[in-house]
Amino acid sequence: MQEKFHDVLSSFGLPRLIITGFLILLFIMAPFVGADFPTQLTNTINRFSWNAVLVLAMVPMIHSGCGLNFGLPLGIISGLLGATLSIEFGFTGPMSFVMACLIATPFALLFGSGYGWLLNKIKGGEMMIATYVGFSSVSLMCMMWLLLPYKSPTMVWGFAGKGLRTTISLEGFYDKALSDLLQINIGTLSIPTGALLFFAVLAFLMWAFLHTKTGTAMTAVGSNPTFAKAAGVNVDKMRLLSVVLSTWLAAIGILVYEQGFGFVQLYMAPFNMALPAVSAILIGGASVNKASIANVIIGTFLFQGIVTMTPTVMNSMIHTDMSEVIRIVVSNGMILYALTRKTEGSK
Repeated sequence: MQEKFHDVLSSFGLPRLIITGFLILLFIMAPFVGADFPTQLTNTINRFSWNAVLVLAMVPMIHSGCGLNFGLPLGIISGLLGATLSIEFGFTGPMSFVMACLIATPFALLFGSGYGWLLNKIKGGEMMIATYVGFSSVSLMCMMWLLLPYKSPTMVWGFAGKGLRTTISLEGFYDKALSDLLQINIGTLSIPTGALLFFAVLAFLMWAFLHTKTGTAMTAVGSNPTFAKAAGVNVDKMRLLSVVLSTWLAAIGILVYEQGFGFVQLYMAPFNMALPAVSAILIGGASVNKASIANVIIGTFLFQGIVTMTPTVMNSMIHTDMSEVIRIVVSNGMILYALTRKTEGSK
């Protein structure tokens, strides 16, 4: 019995067991402090479904040895361009989500190719360069959102008639396009079946790709680039492909995120999107050179569960609305914890 416990501890990891135990404790405490348990479970599942694709975007680059994708904002910007152009062209309802995905794809392929080319030129410092790429692309787009010739009255500033607003409502467009699809309601518990299925399809396709000849070659490049090159694998090509895949998944991920929350946020919003995604996959058990779909699912649920439940339970206990302060403290604490352990799997 003791040996089995040690096996579970070593395979799952003590930190993740502690985080899991804390999340379970929060769920148990919720009804006792006056928080409705089904509602809190709904919030956690919703946030999981909205964020999981962004975390999934980490997998290809980790597999190819490019490390954690701190350049995620580049893919997010591709998705934001798809979202705003879809609205600009007059698409409404669920079709605007489909068109946003289609329009975002060429941007993601273009930006991802340039980003991948740059990472191939600077091997060994990928995560540092990725951080610069992510931050600088957000800064550039802060100017471009004001300069690009958008005309839709839904998006532009009312007085000037030009320049996009900081926040754009998706009401009438793709608000809850996936979350309301095939939604299951059991009392106050709601399950966003459409969003979960969408993530499940992408996760399965990623898993299937990693088991193809190309996916295996990509993993070989990440594990031992010298051996992969000797075996005839084009190392730079595999790395480039992984970066493009990651950028495209980030573009689709932000669109899934937006349909859940019901609005598009521009300017500095993408700046802080990479760290939660990086932290989630690390908390799920991934390292800088190894990641799986299970790491994505476990990490996203734990991260979003803690971030969702802690403010709710704390507010109910102290009867003071400090939810945003608590959420910032908890999320940044988990990010700091995850980043300090990022090399664990590579030792």
